[in-house]
Amino acid sequence: MSRHIVVLGGGIVGLSCAFEAALAGDAVTVVEPGRVGGQASGAAAGMLAPFTENGEQPDAFFRLCLDSLHRYPSWVQAVEEVSGLSAELVASGSLTVAMHEADVQPLQARLAWQQRFGASAELVGPERLRELEPRLHSGVAAALHCPAESHVHAPKLVAALEAACRKLGVRILEHAGEIVPLAGVGVGEGSGTVEAAVETSAHGRVSGDALVICAGAWANAYAELCGFPIPVHPIRGQICAFDLTGAEVGGAAPGEAENVRHMVFSSQAYWVQKQDGRLICGASEDSAGYDNSVTERGIDRLTRWTPRVFPFLDGRAPVMRWAGLRPATRDGWPLIGAVPGSPNVLLAAGHYRNGILLSPATAAMVGCLLRGEAPPVAGAEASFAPDRFARRPGVPALR
Repeated sequence: MSRHIVVLGGGIVGLSCAFEAALAGDAVTVVEPGRVGGQASGAAAGMLAPFTENGEQPDAFFRLCLDSLHRYPSWVQAVEEVSGLSAELVASGSLTVAMHEADVQPLQARLAWQQRFGASAELVGPERLRELEPRLHSGVAAALHCPAESHVHAPKLVAALEAACRKLGVRILEHAGEIVPLAGVGVGEGSGTVEAAVETSAHGRVSGDALVICAGAWANAYAELCGFPIPVHPIRGQICAFDLTGAEVGGAAPGEAENVRHMVFSSQAYWVQKQDGRLICGASEDSAGYDNSVTERGIDRLTRWTPRVFPFLDGRAPVMRWAGLRPATRDGWPLIGAVPGSPNVLLAAGHYRNGILLSPATAAMVGCLLRGEAPPVAGAEASFAPDRFARRPGVPALR
């Protein structure tokens, strides 16, 4: 039976949940305070790198990220087929570089356990490294090569998702202004008896059978609605991009392409080249509240590190610089699940720097919960429970 799902938030997570629900035959309305994809989603570098970015141990978070990576090819294909737009999914693989011999041992430790999860990785020395990535600094000691990782063009993925949602009949209400949950929403006794509705200053009242809160860095504003703390706070991530489309670069061999083939990670920054020839470098992070302005200090750290890894960019200034607010939680894990006592009110927020990567898995998990099914990743309900911080000693509930 078709239901009406209200999704609060039009970022990558909100659009992904809307796409999932619409494919299942539900009527969907997305309510976005500003413009779709206008915050962290549109500012992301689009890296799909669970082995590299979540490489400490095979915990529940790593398994969720890996599950999402496995979903990506078929998920993007579905989005592209419906929308008619490309998200530029590129199976580039990644290189995590060790600048000194002392940095090699941690890579060996990561390699030891990640092979069991399909990383197909190898530790490569300088000679092999020159073949894989010719433009790297000749002084790089070694690198962990992980061919299983990939990346998308985040703004194009958001645009494709928006177009796909609209073609499936999703109503998208942008620039909704102030959004206030109506009295009684998400509280009270009983299963499925609480109305899922919000009041917007621009579009009036929006009601449905279920409410999915995907409010990103603003999710903490709905703590009273949910009845427990939502410790999500914004972390500003600053990024810049270099133009590799045709400018002359000293030191390049005649006819040598000015390309970076892999996602490249160091201890201080990452680099990933998009199909339009831009080499994205990120990210300089700091706590600046809800200020998403770009600072010279933040970008300067990236421009100082870039020639240490890619000497051919020495003296080059970035052609673009921007910032986004990443929704972080206390433990770095997202909040995904139903509000206790109100199974028709769900929270999907706090994805920090993994919002692009985790969109397919989050949407699948939310879809299962909306249908009353068990999440596809075992133990996910407990690991990512939205109220898990309220259940810890010394953290009172808001009810």
